[in-house]
Amino acid sequence: MVLKKLKHALAHLLFWVAVLFLFTSVFSVDSAININVLYFSIFLMPVTITTTYVSVYKLIPEYLVTKNYYKFTLYSVYTFVISVFGIVFSIFYALAYLTNFEFSNITSISKSALFIITCVYLVVVVVSAFKLLQLNLKQSKNNAALETKILETQLKLKEQELNYLKMQIHPHFLFNTLNTLYGFALKKAEETPDMILKLSNLLDYLLYQVDKPFVSLNDEINHIEDYISLEKIRFNDTLNVSLQKSINSKHIEVAPMLLIPFVENSFKHGAIKNGILDINISIEANTSEVIFKINNSSTTEAIKMNGIGLENIKKRLELAYPNQHQLTINNTETNFTVLLILNLKSKPANVQ
Repeated sequence: MVLKKLKHALAHLLFWVAVLFLFTSVFSVDSAININVLYFSIFLMPVTITTTYVSVYKLIPEYLVTKNYYKFTLYSVYTFVISVFGIVFSIFYALAYLTNFEFSNITSISKSALFIITCVYLVVVVVSAFKLLQLNLKQSKNNAALETKILETQLKLKEQELNYLKMQIHPHFLFNTLNTLYGFALKKAEETPDMILKLSNLLDYLLYQVDKPFVSLNDEINHIEDYISLEKIRFNDTLNVSLQKSINSKHIEVAPMLLIPFVENSFKHGAIKNGILDINISIEANTSEVIFKINNSSTTEAIKMNGIGLENIKKRLELAYPNQHQLTINNTETNFTVLLILNLKSKPANVQ
């Protein structure tokens, strides 16, 4: 800190020495530096330095930058009037000192008072302009840093919201599946090991794969199939599910846990009609788009219950696929249909 202050003071000192020699050169009659002109210039330095520092450390930062234009104008006029008087007195006393009040002896200074005042204020204006530029650059950096922090905060909020929405698979599924698994275990049913394996795979996907920005569409479909298998065991003979898929590339990727919530929603809110819950799932995909469609039997009461989960899915789509998806939901008294089209031509938002 002390070293920094010393460097700052040394830079100011060197600057004012340069201004002193500039004045001496400008005020001389010829190119040779006259000792009297040097002394004369020294007399002008206090008022030049004072006026400059008042401008750069008071008027500009406290009034101009803060857009207090009335006080800036008023105090600038005061400063100008006082400094002009100061320059005039400096000229008078410089000449008096150098000539012992015999002004005719000064032959090396041929500039008028107006020219000298102009030279002094040229220094003030140049330094003030540099200070204003410096403040503007600093403000721009601060604004850029603030904007970056705001964007980072917004991104973190989006990440948190997206992570929350990713975990919106309902706990009731896990509880129901574990209860069913418990019942099968008591009966020592042959399906028990297969149920444990499928549930383990699904939990692994929910806990670990969900942290990735993208997963293979085939992996998503595999876990949908595990989910359906578990639900088939739980629903027993009251479920009729069909899954049709047409995937022309194994390199297609989607955001994780994007399709399973739609499937879960159909199981949770689908209505058993004539003793059967009908669910039809269709997935078509190529390198340009993914078309996902799901339809389940429904009733008026079931339709009313579909709101919250689907709203979460909509928010997640907005975060992960902004302007890159089409979601169409149709409700009737007998069917509930969801059509989702993902545009894969442009890269989805990399928000985790």
